[in-house]
This record gives sequence, C-alpha cells and structure tokens, in this order.
Amino acid sequence: MNIYQTFENLGAKFYHSPEVFAKKIATIRAYIFDWDGVFNDGSKTEIGSPYSEIDSMGTNMLRFATWLQHKQVAATAIITGENNKPAFYLAQRERFQAVYFKFSSKQAAFAHFLEQNKLQASEVCFCFDDILDLSVAEQCGLRILVRRDASPLFLAYVEKNHLVDYRTANTGGKFAVRELMELVLGVQNIYDLVIQKRQYFDKDYQTYLATRNEQKTSFFVLDKAQIQEIKIEL
Repeated sequence: MNIYQTFENLGAKFYHSPEVFAKKIATIRAYIFDWDGVFNDGSKTEIGSPYSEIDSMGTNMLRFATWLQHKQVAATAIITGENNKPAFYLAQRERFQAVYFKFSSKQAAFAHFLEQNKLQASEVCFCFDDILDLSVAEQCGLRILVRRDASPLFLAYVEKNHLVDYRTANTGGKFAVRELMELVLGVQNIYDLVIQKRQYFDKDYQTYLATRNEQKTSFFVLDKAQIQEIKIEL
C-alpha cells in the first residue's frame, strides 16, 4: 500500500516529499492538541464541546506506538483557550500529562510544556485548526492542520508562511485525530504491529497501559501572567 497516495485520495495534502515527511515523524516524542475544531467541529454548549471515542483511541495508539519504539509514553497535552469539561475528562481518563486552559496566547503554555517534559520544540507534533494556534505551530517539528473548508484564506496564509506539514482530509467533527494516528503509524510501517498488540492485549500493551496509568494529569491556568496548577473536580 502506498501510504501517501492513500491519504491523498481521501483529500489530505502533504507539504513535503515522503522522505522529508517520514524524517519529521521519526523525531516526534510528544503530542499537543488544540481542542475546539480538532476533537470536534467547534460547536459549544454550557458544558463545553465534545470528543469522540474514535479520536480517543487514536491518541492512545499514538502513545503506545511511541512506547514500543522508545520505551517511554509520549508526553501529551491539550492547550485550549477555553474551559472545557469534556477535555478535562478525556485528558484525565487517558492520563495526558497536562491540560492548559484559559490561555489567550498559547506560547507560554508551550514553553512550560517543553520545560516540564525536557523536550525540544522539534520533538513535538501539534494538531491545530485556527489562528490562536499559529504561534505554537511555527515552532513545532510536525504541524498537522485540521481541515476546515470555510477558511480558504486562512489555509492560504498558513501555506504561504510554511506553518503546516500536513492538512487532514477530515474535519474536526469527522475524526481528524484518528486520521493523524493512522497516518503516523502507517508512515512508520508499524500500523499492523501496534494494532495487533492492542487487539490481543499482549504483554507489551499491558506494560504500556500500566505505565501510562501511573501518570498524573496536571491542569494549568494562566492567572495574572503566571502559570498556576489548579485542582479540577470531575
């Protein structure tokens, strides 16, 4: 199977040759996600905006793949400008390292994430969809732009300023995060291995899951220009 052609046939767009794109993926040790427009279509109610279990499985398989390759759980965070209880719940259930919320500028959250996890920006994959995300996207090693057909000028701006490595075929409301997982594992030629280990709940997956579940999820908010960790009751 030609992985690149498969995703292009879906409507995705690559901004590098297969060789360059594969090298970028090989450097990734961590994942950061925006929330609105990435895990959902951006619609919100008084309790926040939802997510799909299809995308949740995608984040788990991404992290399992990193563990298989490097024997460490990929550092993972959500950075959002809003207070989203579903985001808090998913992050805590899946043991993401952190949720940063109420950040009108995401640069401070990103710098804090890198410091906390002893990472370089080039080791981070960032999945995003809108203007508030660009200051982080320009720094990351792999930038995944979630498709939104209503923003052709935004797409042109991102392309012109070289702020994207891959644009998804699917939108935030149609499992773009799962698409990212399929892409990353497919390009690295480890998709079958990762899925089979999860399918049979083998010892590697059990060890990964136990290691992942030992992690604590921290919640950070920006208060008077200071990043503060707070307790979230769910």
